[in-house]
Amino acid sequence: MANTSLTRGISSAGSETKGTFSAWVKRTKLGDYHKMYTSYQASNEFLDIQFNNADQLAVTILIGGSTFLDLRTTRLFRDPSAWYHIVVAIDSTDSTQADRCKVYVNGVRETSFATNTNNMSADLNCRINGTAQTVYVGSWHNGDYFEGLMSHVHWVDGTAYQASTFGSTDSTTGEWKINTSPSATYGTNGFFILKDSGSVTDQSGQSNNLTVGGGTLTNTEDCPSNVFATWNTLKKLTITLSNGNTTTLGNGDNGVWSTIGNNSGKWYWETQQNATSTMVGIIHEDVAQTTGLSGGAGVYGMQEGTTYGYYRNNGSSGQSSGFPNPTNSNVVCHALDLDNGKYFMGVNGVFKNLSGTTSNIGTGADPTYSSLDTTKFWFPFTESRGSNCGCDVNFGNGFFGTTAISSEGTNASGIGKFEYDVPTGYTALSTKGLNE
Repeated sequence: MANTSLTRGISSAGSETKGTFSAWVKRTKLGDYHKMYTSYQASNEFLDIQFNNADQLAVTILIGGSTFLDLRTTRLFRDPSAWYHIVVAIDSTDSTQADRCKVYVNGVRETSFATNTNNMSADLNCRINGTAQTVYVGSWHNGDYFEGLMSHVHWVDGTAYQASTFGSTDSTTGEWKINTSPSATYGTNGFFILKDSGSVTDQSGQSNNLTVGGGTLTNTEDCPSNVFATWNTLKKLTITLSNGNTTTLGNGDNGVWSTIGNNSGKWYWETQQNATSTMVGIIHEDVAQTTGLSGGAGVYGMQEGTTYGYYRNNGSSGQSSGFPNPTNSNVVCHALDLDNGKYFMGVNGVFKNLSGTTSNIGTGADPTYSSLDTTKFWFPFTESRGSNCGCDVNFGNGFFGTTAISSEGTNASGIGKFEYDVPTGYTALSTKGLNE
């Protein structure tokens, strides 16, 4: 939702003492202010729910410039591959002052706060649901956009619900899971948006639609019930990530790994490079992250331009003009067979080895690279090897950056959306793919 703001003005007042925010969120950038929900009246009058620049979950109520609530969790939120379920329940009528704001993460109430200022008086007007306020989802009134993904966003006017209204614990796995159709009374200004799509049309029945006030919303297959790989903000050198950590831009020998890897199974993804000095490929867990990803052992891949095939293993490298030369408009296809230690690379759906012989992925013949060490975990990766180099990756979300795939290929696994046919037996790097 970077540079995207969802807004709603309030025309009819509701409860100024009770309300509940619930959302599933996935962070893609750390160490900055990222607003999830703001009820804004003025710069000194607001309710604000955010991840702050210390990666804490923070809830603030400011009235007349005075702090009535300032909660900042002790725990930090630094996992770019995780969906978090955040619930904040406000009820200034509660007889227990500490219960006038309850914060839940993945179904569990937060009780440890690095900052715990609660000056909420009984029946405090919390600057919510009033005609003087404007609601912002995914931003502050003039910035601090939420960098990441948001799904199943609820605001309830007039009731302070617990997290169990919006989720439950799976009896088999013990994981906190989403309740896609919660039983809630939304009140005058309540709404339910981003339900299984990028729609800001209110699904609560209250017709309190929001407006896309800036930027665009991009739909994604990534969701709380199936988390797809992205580029990993914690496993990168000096490189800029955007579009939900699916787009890279960097200079020199700098790169990034994916959030999901494995040492077994068969995996498929697609990339598009934006410059001749962009490398895409795979890397294993032992490669150093200090002097450029291609500087260590266990890197295989392709560079757009004059170098068509490339590998580096304990310092050696090789190339062949027999491999297709990808251009910016081409889709590079990746099929990684970690059951047999083989890696197939292709351009626009045609896979070849470094000599130019067409691969037979079904039989495993003529892979682009072979003899991968499957005692190691392998990860997709990309590296900039020049100025302003980068790529867009489709791990199954159906987009290259903000551009949707033009025609969906076949995919027997049913997991993810790709431009070209997914080879039989291969699937997307996602949590459902890992559990197949």
